[in-house]
Amino acid sequence: MAKFYSAITPELRSFMEAQHLFFTASATDRSRINLSPKGMDTFRMLDEHTVAYLDLTGSGNETAAHLKHDGRLTIMFCSFDASPRILRLYGQGRLVFPRDAEWAAMHSQFPTQAGERQIVVMAVESLQTSCGFGVPLYEYVAERPALRDFAEKKGHEGLVAYRWKNNRVSIDGLASATVEEASIS
Repeated sequence: MAKFYSAITPELRSFMEAQHLFFTASATDRSRINLSPKGMDTFRMLDEHTVAYLDLTGSGNETAAHLKHDGRLTIMFCSFDASPRILRLYGQGRLVFPRDAEWAAMHSQFPTQAGERQIVVMAVESLQTSCGFGVPLYEYVAERPALRDFAEKKGHEGLVAYRWKNNRVSIDGLASATVEEASIS
């Protein structure tokens, strides 16, 4: 049976901390829904109403475009072990970039990762748990090194050029806030 919460409880915090994978979903009223898996130890709970994740350079930047134009964000966790559970966080997201005054304090919550692009901060409005009985059992083996290897191979300048070329516009043509938007013209 689904249950709603108005804040992150210690039990829900423990559940989230135990997961190696989470999913983000965002959209605008005129865009496709973007659903992305995330991992690599990039999620943090800042307080009972605020969470954040370190967003790494990827093939697109859909969430950033959606947050710039709409702000709605859903984050979902599900367990793949013997204790089935799904947890959804609903709220409003915003972006923090390395150029922003709050970057240093926010970034200190995360391990340094190759390809860091921005931090997505979510003001959690409500949470919902459900059973997760239909989620299969899987065993966590390890993080994939491919994204880290890609970012390290590109280097800083290569990532700047990559994001400028590939991350400025969403697949639906929405402008995306990017790390470099203030420094490249």
